[in-house]
Amino acid sequence: MSEPNTPRKEPRRVAAMFDRVAPAYDRTNTVMVAGQDRRWRKSTREALSLQPGERCLDLGAGTGISTAELAKSGADVIGADLSLGMLREHGERQVPLVAADALRLPFADDTFNAVTGSFFIRNVDDLDGCLAEILRVLQPGGRLVLCEVSHPKWKPYRAAHGLFVKRILPKVAARVSSDPEAYKYLAETVMDWPDQAAFAERIVKAGYRKVAWRNLAGGAVALHRGFK
Repeated sequence: MSEPNTPRKEPRRVAAMFDRVAPAYDRTNTVMVAGQDRRWRKSTREALSLQPGERCLDLGAGTGISTAELAKSGADVIGADLSLGMLREHGERQVPLVAADALRLPFADDTFNAVTGSFFIRNVDDLDGCLAEILRVLQPGGRLVLCEVSHPKWKPYRAAHGLFVKRILPKVAARVSSDPEAYKYLAETVMDWPDQAAFAERIVKAGYRKVAWRNLAGGAVALHRGFK
């Protein structure tokens, strides 16, 4: 598991990397996971149980594709991302997006009913600091839902998944992405990321209540939930 303040996760380096991959980012992701990303965005929205009038922050929003999915709930959703290049690729999505560092959010305490993020938190160089910052902007009783990579529990599938991440994913990225080298880094972050129980323990230690997770894609992805 990567420790806080890992040099390769220094915010400026991460932002620059995502700036480079931004033009083809959504297309590349969809190709690499055979369209499952659409299902995961819907599952995240459903897990949040957003209601009209509630305020929700979508961290690591990138091009706003996840923010637009969340906005279908009728809640007031704002997306935030460190990469200006990603934000510029929002296309026709009519959702509010802001440039922000997840470790220094430009929002007051107790602002949001819900905070979420998909496949972003493993790129933050201080996991515990990020969880604390999310807790700060959540209202009392507010909920956190994070969709992130994880580790399949069935051994044959875990082995196959590891092979895909280390060998096949970089080759696919070389064909369809605008920066294949970036996907080598992203593949490494997948393998380094803690499993479901270990990540849940970090969420508990950050001060969240009722922490739980649900596996998607056989455990290759997991939805983690907690409450302030």
